Amino acid sequence: MRRLWLLFAQTVTVGLAILFIVTTLKPEWASGVFGGTQKVRSATSIPMLEAPLNTAPTQGSFRDAAKLAMPSVVNIFTSKTATPSQNPFMDDPFFRKFFGDRFDDQQEKQVSLGSGVIVSAQGYILTNNHVVEAADEIEVALADGRKAIAKVVGADPETDLAVVKIDLDNLPAITLGHVEEARVGDVVLAIGNPFGVGQTVTMGIISALGRNHLGILDAFENFIQTDAAINPGNSGGALIDANGNLLGINTAIYSRSGGSLGIGFAIPVTTVKSVMDAIIKNGQVVRGYIGVEPQDITPELAESFGLKKSKGAIIAGVLKGGPADKAGMQPGDILVSVEGKAVVDMADMLNQIAQLSPGTKAKFIVLRRNQENTLNVTIGLRPKAPSRASE
Repeated sequence: MRRLWLLFAQTVTVGLAILFIVTTLKPEWASGVFGGTQKVRSATSIPMLEAPLNTAPTQGSFRDAAKLAMPSVVNIFTSKTATPSQNPFMDDPFFRKFFGDRFDDQQEKQVSLGSGVIVSAQGYILTNNHVVEAADEIEVALADGRKAIAKVVGADPETDLAVVKIDLDNLPAITLGHVEEARVGDVVLAIGNPFGVGQTVTMGIISALGRNHLGILDAFENFIQTDAAINPGNSGGALIDANGNLLGINTAIYSRSGGSLGIGFAIPVTTVKSVMDAIIKNGQVVRGYIGVEPQDITPELAESFGLKKSKGAIIAGVLKGGPADKAGMQPGDILVSVEGKAVVDMADMLNQIAQLSPGTKAKFIVLRRNQENTLNVTIGLRPKAPSRASE
């Protein structure tokens, strides 16, 4: 028994001595046996180190959110035919004698690109109006390689949103998030096709909520601002939260060079849902209208009008013969309430009026010479706004 114990002790001692020598002189040998950093198995004769395989995401990774949302974001390619201006030489009979009418029917094909988001397994795709407006043909390319020709269901230039539809099976629809729960500082990802390089994911945070008075749209501005890189071609793509849910549709950037400067804007999903439902149901968005030119109350105007608070909207002009004019509204009135709901500013006033149904009567409260007056206005139909590219 004593002899066996001595043999075991000698074997352990020799083994430890060999391990010490190996780990000191050839550590890569030991790492190959005991795990950790491994030697690269390649054709090179230079020894290099390789991390062990590990499929688990590192802390702070958003691979799961990207994996969930990326299949729902598509590339949109549009084309339209443009007839070039008439060659001035074609008015010369001598020129036409030799060249005939060969130049008369020449046309140029203009191609542009953007992004879109599949919002329904039935084939409905959300994008920006300026991506698809005036297009003769719209082609949609999915992340899985499939392609299809899309048809425009309807568009709303005032929010720069459009809905197109494709006929394919097994479409990966995105999950809509809750932008009302989002806060400044939340991590967001922007997914799209910038500069036509292919599907790209960029990361940033929410920089601001409810951005308006930017001049991007004529009336209904309510943007999510983010510093996630958004570039030309990202228009119509998805802005998602850290769980992969849709928060908004990327629409515009502030840029001096055409590239991202860290100031991008997305239309929130709350606006997206209402516009999308109206377009799918009616082919267009129907909004209320009273025919006034509003203006925000500045501290200077509040002082000049003798107002104790700066909430509301000043009626700077009234359309002659319009709904407001017929109800007795006058320039200089301060609109403070619509159907019992207080008016905060001009943007809030326009949104409240837009939600009213044309043909119905609504109660408006205005301040006139510091006295409240109640006006019953028959709501009209808001005329269509001209299309406007926002990128």
